[in-house]
Amino acid sequence: MTGQLVSDEPATAVLSGAALAKEIRAGVTAAAETLARAGTPPRLAVVVATDDESTAWYVRSIAKAASKTGIRCDIVDLGSEATPDEIRDRLTELSEDASVHGIMLQTPLPGGASVEDLAASIVPDKDVDGANPVSLGRLSAGMPAFVPATAAAVMELLDHYAVPLAGRRAVVVGRSNVVGKPAAQLLLQRDATVTVCHRHTRDLAAHTRPAEVLVVAVGRVGLIGAEHVDAGAVVIDVGTNPTADGGLTGDVDEAGVAGSVAGLTPVPGGVGPVTTALLLRHTIESASRSRT
Repeated sequence: MTGQLVSDEPATAVLSGAALAKEIRAGVTAAAETLARAGTPPRLAVVVATDDESTAWYVRSIAKAASKTGIRCDIVDLGSEATPDEIRDRLTELSEDASVHGIMLQTPLPGGASVEDLAASIVPDKDVDGANPVSLGRLSAGMPAFVPATAAAVMELLDHYAVPLAGRRAVVVGRSNVVGKPAAQLLLQRDATVTVCHRHTRDLAAHTRPAEVLVVAVGRVGLIGAEHVDAGAVVIDVGTNPTADGGLTGDVDEAGVAGSVAGLTPVPGGVGPVTTALLLRHTIESASRSRT
């Protein structure tokens, strides 16, 4: 079911990801059951090499969501002292294991370890978070590949709320390989006119104010305020910044932009649940292809 964005009212619509994530998970659950009956129980492996508590919370949430849909999820904890060679060897081992259908390398990584270098050890067919440079290159070329799940979640939310993209001015704040760059590529593929901003961009507001679609993925609390947006904009806040009370807040000053934009994703509850659901759907797609 597609949501509806009401843009002719002064109130800012809350673009929750809860209903969309539930819909995706329902499809995943049905597919997982079919695969298990056919002798291919889907399996996801998440490789972790950090003692960061926020990362541990996120990985546990993935495992919990996977278990509810019938996907086995193995958390492969190598410890914060793991060397790049140890991480690479485990990724290679999992890539060669026919019973594993999806592999994620969770960040942050120990000092001296490069996610781009290590993710190259994940075979593209199992690269469910689109981290392998081959996957990113195929995305850039418009070829089939697993898309980084957070960037894919941005697009799923825009589609769910029927936000038009062709010919629209889209601005992406952030240029990471996880969100910013792939989100820009996906928007380009949908015929949006895309501007990418980053920490060296001068006069950020001058670039973001004309945006009809604004995607913010930097990791800086309150980066985007009322002065950065114009009426009618749809804002996708990808930021997940921990707060002193143990909660999360985004990159957008929610109170500051309320009433100034047509729609805004909440943090938490916007992009996050859709990202997790898509990781599971990608695992199902990989498991299904493994049978052909």
